[in-house]
Amino acid sequence: MAKILVAAILIMLTRTLSFGQAQETIFPRLAAIANNGTDFFNIDGVMISSQSVELEFSPKNILKKFKKFNIKESDLLETDSLIGVRNFYVSKTEKNDAGMVQNTSYYFVEHAPKKLTMIAFDALNKKDRALERQVARLIVENRIPRNMYESLSIDSINFAGRKIFLGSRCRWMNVCNVQCPDEGQMNWSVHKQEQDAKQTVIDQYNMIRAKRGGKILSEDSVRVAFEGTEVKAKKIVYDFRGIKSLLVGMTGGKTLTVYFVMAPVRANYVSCVMSFWDIDRIGQSGLPRLLEQVMKLNSP
Repeated sequence: MAKILVAAILIMLTRTLSFGQAQETIFPRLAAIANNGTDFFNIDGVMISSQSVELEFSPKNILKKFKKFNIKESDLLETDSLIGVRNFYVSKTEKNDAGMVQNTSYYFVEHAPKKLTMIAFDALNKKDRALERQVARLIVENRIPRNMYESLSIDSINFAGRKIFLGSRCRWMNVCNVQCPDEGQMNWSVHKQEQDAKQTVIDQYNMIRAKRGGKILSEDSVRVAFEGTEVKAKKIVYDFRGIKSLLVGMTGGKTLTVYFVMAPVRANYVSCVMSFWDIDRIGQSGLPRLLEQVMKLNSP
């Protein structure tokens, strides 16, 4: 009996240590922002959102409160016993206009008595159930430190483990997506695997190429130094003329220069898409100020 008890304790300790080690691995890649009652996360190119409401855990409350996700009662069949609390797991896939598969997964969990939490995962051309479960457990167990969350009012940003001071003119467009008026925009993600980062950049390029109305005027491969590492980036100039859009009307720009980069950065890999309008302020480096913070153009 004593041997059985010791074995059970060892199993529990092993599981706890494994989960703790997983947290240490995941945190350098995880980015977070909280806004209006919703938490937003980014990791490995996966967009995640989480929202909690003061309601009992039940299919009726899930369908009523989260109806914008078009969840049906017939979808609420699968559960995940490894989450540790009552839950429903829903997974949906569809093809977008670029012909890529959009994978969306939802956890609806009983976070606490009379507290219902929704966790959504969005990813292109991939699905990582282990990552979904790992992040869901961190959220359910309140294990994500608040100091990991970026401030909504930007003074500086955490760029893949390096603090970059930008001042107060810039704003978040999404988690890991920052825009500075007249100084460019960039979105990025930190990945564990090199191939995953490469594919994320390819997918984002294909999304832009598939946009209707505009056209790519030029496309080149250029040598750059990204966070100090020499790599090749894909550069395109995209023509927005002829497109009636709010974005074009607000900026006044006609062409958008876009760089797609993947590089090893501080023990992980970063996928990054950087852009600027033809009317933005361009420095002697050939780049606007925001892009200069992470990338330098090399001679051909």
